[in-house]
Amino acid sequence: MTGSTALERFLRYVRIETTSRPDCDGVPSTECQFDLAKLLVEELKALGLTDAGVDEHCYVMATLPANFEKNDKNNVPIIGWIAHLDTSPDVSGKNVNPQIIQYTSGPIVLSNGLVIEEDDALQQCHGHQIVTTDGTTLLGADDKAGIAAIMTALERLIAEKLPHGMIRVCFTPDEEVGNGTKFLNLEKFGTHFAFTLDGELPGELNKETFTAKGATLKVTGREIHPGTAKGVMINAVRVAAEFVAKTPKTQAPETTECYEPYIHPYSFEGHVGEATVRMLLRSFNDEDMQKLENTLAEIENDVQNQFPNAKIELTIVEQYRNMYEKLTDHPEMLAQLEEAARRSGVTPYWKPIRGGTDGSRLTEMGLPTPNIYTGGHNFHSRAEWLSVNDLEKTVETLVQLAQLYVE
Repeated sequence: MTGSTALERFLRYVRIETTSRPDCDGVPSTECQFDLAKLLVEELKALGLTDAGVDEHCYVMATLPANFEKNDKNNVPIIGWIAHLDTSPDVSGKNVNPQIIQYTSGPIVLSNGLVIEEDDALQQCHGHQIVTTDGTTLLGADDKAGIAAIMTALERLIAEKLPHGMIRVCFTPDEEVGNGTKFLNLEKFGTHFAFTLDGELPGELNKETFTAKGATLKVTGREIHPGTAKGVMINAVRVAAEFVAKTPKTQAPETTECYEPYIHPYSFEGHVGEATVRMLLRSFNDEDMQKLENTLAEIENDVQNQFPNAKIELTIVEQYRNMYEKLTDHPEMLAQLEEAARRSGVTPYWKPIRGGTDGSRLTEMGLPTPNIYTGGHNFHSRAEWLSVNDLEKTVETLVQLAQLYVE
């Protein structure tokens, strides 16, 4: 559908369920992601991007051709814009009922009584048009705000005949469960640089992310009737709970900020015979990551001594690297992004992401991909909200970025 504002697009997209699943090996992890993917292909073709399509793994790709003649002095790089289709499995993304308010000040009370407190981000949005949930689901600004910004920027470039080089668009599945780039063919994508749209306050740009590892604790116990359990039962749930209790409370997501590392037990399941705990390890450098791994090894040893008859297995795998390691090799691209944000009317600043985007893995794979703000906040929760004013700044930043590469 052409002629849509960023808000209209956003409202249309969030009503389509695209929740991903962490316990699925296939990509996409849920078939519902194809519903949004197919709609986007239709909209891209309606804009004139005739090669738009979606593959068997739910990657949407399309090309906006350059609209000027190249010459030896004007060799414009091909850039890519990327956002992800799926929403977090932490909170339901089904039957999203967005609410639009003209925000003045103070806390926002949703229709089910849930309160969004006026934090620093919300204080910067006095007078803004705000979109929230009704308090029963997440909103989906992560990352349908990014999708809406890309689609709206494409439409502006085309409708206003603004000068730009070739732009490749990609909408990825399963970013929230760590598989957003698993089947992304970089040769097919064919760009020199790319930018993910998946952030918060206007002006916030990201070239640093956590280095990420995942830890899995598997405890095997021994089941027996509790009435005759003395000296025989080995309760795997109790052993796993003891392990979690020993993780440092001062190195948890809820007690850290900025560059501070953390250990985050996020999934606990099991029974007397077997229990599994999944944890996230996050740090901005290898030294802190090694300390986190050493901490878990020490806890494993302590708990094993406490429960000598239990079988305890701890495995740690790398998920992605801090994209800062490679992005600093491309200062001209980072400078262009800063200037595009400045021309959109915001003050650009670089902030480390305490989380990951597809850009982390893409940069590691050889495609430099910093991240751009979208105006969304309180991601992965029923208190999620989006500033429409800030989303429009994201659109303007993309439009300016496209034009900067041809100047």
